[in-house]
Amino acid sequence: MAGITDAEFLNKVIPFGFDTATLGGYSLDAKTIEASEKIIKRGRNEFHFPQDEIVNHIEKEVNLIKKQHPNVKVSANVRSTTPRPIIEVSNIDNLDIVEINCHCRQDEILAIGCGQNMLKRDDLAEYIGDVVDNASCEVSVKIRANVDGTDTLKIAKLIENTGADYLHIDAMKVGIFDADYDLLAKICSNTNIKVIGNNSIDSEQKIEKMLKTGVFGFSIARAVISGKLNFNISDFYNDARYSRSDRVLMEENVRLKKVQFKTKGYEFSKCVYELQKLG
Repeated sequence: MAGITDAEFLNKVIPFGFDTATLGGYSLDAKTIEASEKIIKRGRNEFHFPQDEIVNHIEKEVNLIKKQHPNVKVSANVRSTTPRPIIEVSNIDNLDIVEINCHCRQDEILAIGCGQNMLKRDDLAEYIGDVVDNASCEVSVKIRANVDGTDTLKIAKLIENTGADYLHIDAMKVGIFDADYDLLAKICSNTNIKVIGNNSIDSEQKIEKMLKTGVFGFSIARAVISGKLNFNISDFYNDARYSRSDRVLMEENVRLKKVQFKTKGYEFSKCVYELQKLG
Protein backbone atom coordinates (compact mmCIF):
# COMPACT_ATOMS: atom_id res chain seq x y z
CA MET A 1 0.00 0.00 0.00
CA ALA A 2 1.48 3.31 -1.12
CA GLY A 3 3.04 5.31 1.69
CA ILE A 4 2.81 2.43 4.18
CA THR A 5 4.53 -0.79 3.11
CA ASP A 6 8.21 0.14 3.25
CA ALA A 7 11.10 -1.90 4.68
CA GLU A 8 10.63 -0.50 8.18
CA PHE A 9 7.01 -1.60 8.22
CA LEU A 10 7.65 -4.99 6.60
CA ASN A 11 10.64 -5.92 8.77
CA LYS A 12 8.40 -5.61 11.83
CA VAL A 13 5.76 -7.84 10.27
CA ILE A 14 7.91 -10.51 8.58
CA PRO A 15 8.97 -12.20 11.87
CA PHE A 16 5.37 -13.30 12.23
CA GLY A 17 5.80 -15.59 9.24
CA PHE A 18 5.68 -13.65 5.97
CA ASP A 19 7.36 -15.48 3.10
CA THR A 20 6.79 -12.70 0.55
CA ALA A 21 6.77 -8.98 1.28
CA THR A 22 5.60 -6.32 -1.17
CA LEU A 23 7.13 -2.85 -1.16
CA GLY A 24 5.38 0.10 -2.74
CA GLY A 25 3.64 1.18 -4.80
CA TYR A 26 6.33 3.41 -6.21
CA SER A 27 6.10 5.94 -9.02
CA LEU A 28 9.10 5.64 -11.36
CA ASP A 29 8.92 8.18 -14.19
CA ALA A 30 8.33 11.92 -14.46
CA LYS A 31 4.58 11.68 -15.04
CA THR A 32 3.83 9.21 -12.25
CA ILE A 33 6.10 11.09 -9.84
CA GLU A 34 4.26 14.32 -10.60
CA ALA A 35 0.96 12.51 -10.03
CA SER A 36 2.23 11.27 -6.67
CA GLU A 37 3.14 14.83 -5.69
CA LYS A 38 -0.43 15.93 -6.39
CA ILE A 39 -1.79 13.04 -4.31
CA ILE A 40 0.43 14.00 -1.38
CA LYS A 41 -0.72 17.61 -1.56
CA ARG A 42 -4.31 16.54 -0.97
CA GLY A 43 -3.26 14.59 2.11
CA ARG A 44 -2.99 10.97 0.98
CA ASN A 45 -0.04 8.72 1.81
CA GLU A 46 2.37 8.18 -1.09
CA PHE A 47 6.00 7.22 -1.53
CA HIS A 48 7.78 10.09 -3.27
CA PHE A 49 11.38 10.17 -4.46
CA PRO A 50 13.19 12.03 -7.26
CA GLN A 51 13.40 10.08 -10.51
CA ASP A 52 17.18 9.76 -10.32
CA GLU A 53 17.01 8.36 -6.78
CA ILE A 54 14.04 5.98 -6.83
CA VAL A 55 15.82 2.84 -8.07
CA ASN A 56 18.59 3.25 -5.50
CA HIS A 57 15.99 3.79 -2.82
CA ILE A 58 14.10 0.61 -3.73
CA GLU A 59 17.38 -1.30 -3.78
CA LYS A 60 18.20 -0.09 -0.27
CA GLU A 61 14.72 -1.07 0.91
CA VAL A 62 15.08 -4.54 -0.63
CA ASN A 63 18.45 -5.02 1.04
CA LEU A 64 17.14 -3.85 4.41
CA ILE A 65 14.61 -6.66 4.23
CA LYS A 66 17.02 -9.28 2.86
CA LYS A 67 19.60 -8.45 5.54
CA GLN A 68 17.17 -9.39 8.28
CA HIS A 69 15.14 -11.97 6.38
CA PRO A 70 17.27 -13.55 3.62
CA ASN A 71 14.74 -16.30 2.85
CA VAL A 72 11.79 -13.97 2.31
CA LYS A 73 10.81 -13.07 -1.24
CA VAL A 74 10.66 -9.33 -1.86
CA SER A 75 8.34 -7.77 -4.41
CA ALA A 76 8.09 -4.15 -5.55
CA ASN A 77 4.82 -2.75 -6.87
CA VAL A 78 5.61 0.02 -9.37
CA ARG A 79 3.96 2.51 -11.74
CA SER A 80 5.32 3.93 -14.96
CA THR A 81 3.91 5.23 -18.23
CA THR A 82 6.56 3.19 -20.11
CA PRO A 83 8.11 -0.25 -19.48
CA ARG A 84 11.77 0.79 -19.32
CA PRO A 85 11.81 2.11 -15.71
CA ILE A 86 10.11 -1.11 -14.54
CA ILE A 87 12.75 -3.20 -16.32
CA GLU A 88 15.41 -1.11 -14.59
CA VAL A 89 13.86 -1.87 -11.20
CA SER A 90 13.77 -5.58 -12.07
CA ASN A 91 17.56 -5.51 -12.34
CA ILE A 92 17.93 -4.73 -8.64
CA ASP A 93 19.99 -7.40 -6.93
CA ASN A 94 17.93 -9.46 -4.47
CA LEU A 95 14.57 -8.28 -5.83
CA ASP A 96 12.49 -11.41 -6.45
CA ILE A 97 9.34 -9.99 -8.08
CA VAL A 98 8.55 -6.75 -9.88
CA GLU A 99 4.82 -6.03 -9.95
CA ILE A 100 3.29 -3.83 -12.63
CA ASN A 101 0.64 -1.60 -11.09
CA CYS A 102 -2.57 -1.79 -13.15
CA HIS A 103 -4.92 -1.34 -10.21
CA CYS A 104 -4.46 2.11 -8.66
CA ARG A 105 -7.62 4.22 -8.95
CA GLN A 106 -6.40 7.60 -7.71
CA ASP A 107 -7.57 10.33 -10.09
CA GLU A 108 -4.10 11.77 -10.56
CA ILE A 109 -2.74 8.38 -11.63
CA LEU A 110 -5.70 7.69 -13.91
CA ALA A 111 -5.29 11.07 -15.61
CA ILE A 112 -1.93 9.98 -17.05
CA GLY A 113 -3.21 6.60 -18.22
CA CYS A 114 -1.69 4.58 -15.38
CA GLY A 115 -3.17 2.46 -12.60
CA GLN A 116 -6.39 0.76 -13.67
CA ASN A 117 -6.44 2.84 -16.86
CA MET A 118 -3.48 0.75 -18.02
CA LEU A 119 -6.09 -1.92 -18.71
CA LYS A 120 -7.48 0.25 -21.52
CA ARG A 121 -4.16 0.65 -23.33
CA ASP A 122 -4.15 -0.74 -26.87
CA ASP A 123 -0.53 -1.76 -26.33
CA LEU A 124 -1.01 -3.42 -22.93
CA ALA A 125 0.25 -6.80 -24.17
CA GLU A 126 3.34 -5.20 -25.70
CA TYR A 127 3.96 -3.18 -22.52
CA ILE A 128 3.79 -6.22 -20.22
CA GLY A 129 5.60 -8.42 -22.74
CA ASP A 130 8.49 -5.95 -22.88
CA VAL A 131 8.85 -6.15 -19.10
CA VAL A 132 8.56 -9.95 -19.07
CA ASP A 133 11.08 -10.41 -21.89
CA ASN A 134 13.65 -8.13 -20.32
CA ALA A 135 13.12 -8.44 -16.57
CA SER A 136 15.78 -10.01 -14.39
CA CYS A 137 13.25 -11.33 -11.86
CA GLU A 138 9.73 -12.72 -11.77
CA VAL A 139 6.93 -10.48 -13.01
CA SER A 140 3.53 -9.99 -11.45
CA VAL A 141 0.72 -7.82 -12.81
CA LYS A 142 -1.80 -6.46 -10.33
CA ILE A 143 -5.10 -5.47 -11.91
CA ARG A 144 -8.46 -4.20 -10.74
CA ALA A 145 -11.46 -6.26 -11.81
CA ASN A 146 -14.66 -4.95 -13.37
CA VAL A 147 -13.23 -1.65 -14.60
CA ASP A 148 -15.72 0.10 -16.86
CA GLY A 149 -14.96 -0.47 -20.52
CA THR A 150 -12.83 -3.56 -19.93
CA ASP A 151 -13.30 -7.34 -19.99
CA THR A 152 -11.43 -8.76 -16.98
CA LEU A 153 -11.31 -12.34 -18.28
CA LYS A 154 -9.98 -11.14 -21.63
CA ILE A 155 -7.32 -9.10 -19.84
CA ALA A 156 -6.39 -12.10 -17.67
CA LYS A 157 -5.83 -14.21 -20.78
CA LEU A 158 -3.82 -11.40 -22.36
CA ILE A 159 -1.56 -11.20 -19.30
CA GLU A 160 -1.17 -14.97 -19.24
CA ASN A 161 -0.09 -14.91 -22.89
CA THR A 162 2.65 -12.36 -22.14
CA GLY A 163 4.37 -14.93 -19.92
CA ALA A 164 3.91 -13.03 -16.65
CA ASP A 165 4.44 -15.22 -13.57
CA TYR A 166 1.54 -13.96 -11.46
CA LEU A 167 -1.82 -12.27 -11.95
CA HIS A 168 -2.76 -10.41 -8.78
CA ILE A 169 -6.43 -9.42 -8.92
CA ASP A 170 -8.15 -6.83 -6.80
CA ALA A 171 -11.52 -8.47 -7.38
CA MET A 172 -13.49 -5.34 -6.66
CA LYS A 173 -17.21 -5.51 -7.27
CA VAL A 174 -18.67 -2.05 -7.75
CA GLY A 175 -21.12 -1.03 -5.04
CA ILE A 176 -20.47 -4.08 -2.86
CA PHE A 177 -17.89 -4.47 -0.08
CA ASP A 178 -16.92 -7.96 -1.12
CA ALA A 179 -14.83 -9.69 -3.77
CA ASP A 180 -16.26 -10.86 -7.07
CA TYR A 181 -15.80 -14.56 -6.34
CA ASP A 182 -17.66 -15.66 -9.45
CA LEU A 183 -15.27 -13.71 -11.63
CA LEU A 184 -12.24 -15.14 -9.83
CA ALA A 185 -13.56 -18.66 -10.35
CA LYS A 186 -14.16 -17.93 -14.03
CA ILE A 187 -10.62 -16.63 -14.47
CA CYS A 188 -9.07 -19.56 -12.59
CA SER A 189 -11.07 -22.01 -14.70
CA ASN A 190 -10.05 -20.41 -17.98
CA THR A 191 -6.36 -19.63 -17.41
CA ASN A 192 -3.26 -21.39 -16.09
CA ILE A 193 -1.49 -18.34 -14.70
CA LYS A 194 -0.94 -18.19 -10.93
CA VAL A 195 -3.83 -16.05 -9.68
CA ILE A 196 -3.52 -14.17 -6.40
CA GLY A 197 -6.96 -13.13 -5.15
CA ASN A 198 -7.42 -9.87 -3.26
CA ASN A 199 -10.25 -7.72 -1.89
CA SER A 200 -12.30 -7.45 1.28
CA ILE A 201 -11.01 -10.52 3.13
CA ASP A 202 -11.93 -9.83 6.74
CA SER A 203 -13.53 -13.09 7.90
CA GLU A 204 -13.10 -16.85 7.81
CA GLN A 205 -16.09 -17.13 5.50
CA LYS A 206 -14.47 -14.84 2.94
CA ILE A 207 -11.25 -16.83 3.02
CA GLU A 208 -13.26 -19.97 2.32
CA LYS A 209 -15.00 -18.27 -0.59
CA MET A 210 -11.70 -17.02 -1.98
CA LEU A 211 -9.97 -20.40 -1.81
CA LYS A 212 -12.94 -22.19 -3.36
CA THR A 213 -12.54 -20.08 -6.50
CA GLY A 214 -9.33 -21.95 -7.26
CA VAL A 215 -6.88 -19.09 -6.67
CA PHE A 216 -3.20 -19.95 -6.33
CA GLY A 217 -3.00 -17.72 -3.27
CA PHE A 218 -4.62 -14.67 -1.71
CA SER A 219 -3.57 -11.36 -0.23
CA ILE A 220 -4.96 -9.21 2.54
CA ALA A 221 -4.00 -5.57 2.98
CA ARG A 222 -6.45 -3.12 4.51
CA ALA A 223 -7.99 -5.48 7.03
CA VAL A 224 -4.56 -6.35 8.44
CA ILE A 225 -3.58 -2.69 8.78
CA SER A 226 -6.90 -1.80 10.41
CA GLY A 227 -6.75 -4.80 12.75
CA LYS A 228 -10.14 -6.20 11.80
CA LEU A 229 -9.04 -9.83 11.47
CA ASN A 230 -9.64 -11.97 14.56
CA PHE A 231 -9.15 -15.52 13.36
CA ASN A 232 -6.33 -17.92 12.61
CA ILE A 233 -5.59 -18.23 8.90
CA SER A 234 -3.33 -21.23 9.54
CA ASP A 235 -6.51 -23.25 10.15
CA PHE A 236 -7.04 -23.08 6.40
CA TYR A 237 -3.49 -24.20 5.58
CA ASN A 238 -4.14 -27.54 7.25
CA ASP A 239 -7.51 -28.07 5.59
CA ALA A 240 -7.16 -30.58 2.74
CA ARG A 241 -10.05 -28.98 0.90
CA TYR A 242 -7.87 -25.96 0.16
CA SER A 243 -4.43 -27.56 -0.11
CA ARG A 244 -2.44 -26.66 -3.22
CA SER A 245 1.32 -27.09 -3.47
CA ASP A 246 3.83 -24.27 -3.75
CA ARG A 247 1.39 -21.39 -3.31
CA VAL A 248 2.79 -17.93 -2.92
CA LEU A 249 0.99 -15.52 -0.64
CA MET A 250 1.77 -11.92 -1.47
CA GLU A 251 1.43 -8.97 0.90
CA GLU A 252 -0.39 -9.60 4.17
CA ASN A 253 -1.50 -13.25 4.76
CA VAL A 254 -0.85 -14.78 8.14
CA ARG A 255 -1.35 -16.63 11.44
CA LEU A 256 -2.98 -14.93 14.39
CA LYS A 257 -0.73 -12.89 16.64
CA LYS A 258 -1.25 -9.50 18.20
CA VAL A 259 1.54 -7.03 17.81
CA GLN A 260 2.00 -3.35 18.37
CA PHE A 261 4.48 -1.45 16.31
CA LYS A 262 5.25 2.07 15.26
CA THR A 263 6.16 3.21 11.76
CA LYS A 264 6.34 6.61 10.10
CA GLY A 265 5.24 8.25 13.34
CA TYR A 266 1.97 6.34 13.51
CA GLU A 267 1.30 3.65 16.08
CA PHE A 268 -0.73 0.67 14.95
CA SER A 269 -2.30 -1.88 17.27
CA LYS A 270 -3.53 -4.66 15.11
CA CYS A 271 -3.81 -8.33 14.48
CA VAL A 272 -0.91 -9.41 12.32
CA TYR A 273 -1.33 -12.76 10.70
CA GLU A 274 1.63 -14.95 10.04
CA LEU A 275 2.30 -15.45 6.35
CA GLN A 276 3.07 -19.02 5.34
CA LYS A 277 3.09 -21.01 2.13
CA LEU A 278 -0.09 -22.89 1.45
CA GLY A 279 0.03 -26.60 0.74
